[in-house]
Amino acid sequence: MNKSIKVNETQLDYTLRKSTRSRRMRLAVYCDGSVVVTMPHWMGETTAERFIRQKAQWLIDKIAFFKTHKTPMVTRGTKAEYLKNKEATRALVTERLAYFNQFYNFRFSAITIRNQKTRWGSCSRKGNLNFNYKLSLLPAAVADYIIVHELCHLAEFNHSLRFWDLVARTVPEHRKLRKELRGCSL
Repeated sequence: MNKSIKVNETQLDYTLRKSTRSRRMRLAVYCDGSVVVTMPHWMGETTAERFIRQKAQWLIDKIAFFKTHKTPMVTRGTKAEYLKNKEATRALVTERLAYFNQFYNFRFSAITIRNQKTRWGSCSRKGNLNFNYKLSLLPAAVADYIIVHELCHLAEFNHSLRFWDLVARTVPEHRKLRKELRGCSL
């Protein structure tokens, strides 16, 4: 549901989503400047307003950042778009995995390209690597970061210091790329 709130002479428009799966309140600002508040279904709207007021300066800064820094925006796709880009993404991922795995020499089982709404990639305990088809729509450096990130999960199934050291072997600017990726909405 679309809502609006006035904070320090600034009008903030946001979308309020209630989720049965959500355990805590979450605030997201996307590349296009849209704001989404996701909250557990049992919380009231006044709690969301209070939360937004607490985070108002952060919100205003993020919205201003996205207005001045145009980051690539990936929008929600249709099934036709998924089918159109799936094989191109598979080719990209397969090629880049072969390149980066020269440095790691990890074993993986399968590569799957999916139409996911909330993830760019994932790695299963069985060694399956899953990637969002929209990976091929991102800048090459960002796509490489995601591929290396998932590849490194084959050795470290966490985000420990050892994991980030593995990522840094081939993507030393991973922090910068991670920040850039946060600005891209799925």
